[in-house]
Amino acid sequence: MTLADGIWQQIFTFDHYGELLALVRNSLIAGAALGLVGGLVGVFVIMRDLPFAVHGISELSFAGASAALLMGVNIVAGSIVGSLVAAGTIGLLGSRARDRNSVIGTIMPFGLGLGVLFLALYKGRAANKFGILTGQIVAVDTPQMSWLLGTSAVVLVALAVMWRPLAFASADPEVAEARGVPVRGLSFAFMIVLGLAVALSVQIVGALLVLTLVVTPAAAAARITASPVLLPVLSVVFAVVSIEGGILLALGGSLPISPYVTTISFAIYLVCRALGTRRTRKWGAARATS
Repeated sequence: MTLADGIWQQIFTFDHYGELLALVRNSLIAGAALGLVGGLVGVFVIMRDLPFAVHGISELSFAGASAALLMGVNIVAGSIVGSLVAAGTIGLLGSRARDRNSVIGTIMPFGLGLGVLFLALYKGRAANKFGILTGQIVAVDTPQMSWLLGTSAVVLVALAVMWRPLAFASADPEVAEARGVPVRGLSFAFMIVLGLAVALSVQIVGALLVLTLVVTPAAAAARITASPVLLPVLSVVFAVVSIEGGILLALGGSLPISPYVTTISFAIYLVCRALGTRRTRKWGAARATS
């Protein structure tokens, strides 16, 4: 067997695939919930220019999950605590973009360092350590499922309550504030919601690649539509396709889930970018000839 054949078998094997499929039932359900949450939250991440914040929150989420692993408590709960600490800090100290980026740049290495410390102290299975960073597909047990679905419901309810004023404040904060919209309060509330969404995403794709669920689908959708209705719909569809497709493909190989999810998500973005560029050129040509 050649080296190429060996690599290909690691990526795509599909031996006993039907039997293995039953092991990821919880992960598929969790993936659908995370795709819905990530797709909707991602719309505002793009509108408010917060991709860097997502990465910063994920580092403290990683630290929280690592601490929970070390102490033998629920990893999802630890991840949520870490995310909320980061999101609350960014929301309180980073009202302006420059201040916010400085706070995030300070939090990121601190969270990463704590996470590395906790993992170094952990003497359990190496797969548990690796899973926090790169994701895992068969480790979503019933207690974790309850945490995931319960937190997803909280995020969705919060988004439903503040969707319209948050969209207004994100599109034109000065006008929104002049009309009595609580811009600062909404900004802090959204950071908390974003923290919860990041904590959920860490459980499936790992702390290093959260952006692929919370940023890339919305960025792809924004390349082909500006409709306030179609944008979140496409963002959710792209997120769900990425994570569910990644889970199903990862089950057929021996690699972590994250390379599959990120590849699908990036491919969707490239297609949307190409379609958006093509449409822009057509509009430009039509205007030039009119």
